[in-house]
Amino acid sequence: MDSIPILQMGEYLLVSIQVDMYDRLALKLQDNLTNRIVKTGAKGVLIDISSLEIVDSFIGLLLSNIASMSRILDAETVVVGMQPAVAITLVELGLSLTGIRTALNIEKGMEILQASLEFAASEKIQLRSQEA
Repeated sequence: MDSIPILQMGEYLLVSIQVDMYDRLALKLQDNLTNRIVKTGAKGVLIDISSLEIVDSFIGLLLSNIASMSRILDAETVVVGMQPAVAITLVELGLSLTGIRTALNIEKGMEILQASLEFAASEKIQLRSQEA
């Protein structure tokens, strides 16, 4: 597989990783995803890792980097579907995945993104009313 598909759903980008990640594929995902955020103006990114049985330190760090880059580009990131073994491995590796919000499944992840978008919209309205 040359790349991982990135689907657009309204203001969100959905990434479902259905293959074993290797370093080059992960780096390509990072590049493609950040480019799509800029191109589409996406406000949220949902990454489904439910098919991943193993996450090494490089992939864990890459997920954290994707979340940081997305935030800089004004998009929130939620990772969903983490297997218990993956969570244990990340903790044992000392990776806290700073800045990444997680949810058990896609439905919960979408709720988090929607709430985040609604909160951001209400903040903008409050700032505008204070400026007037």
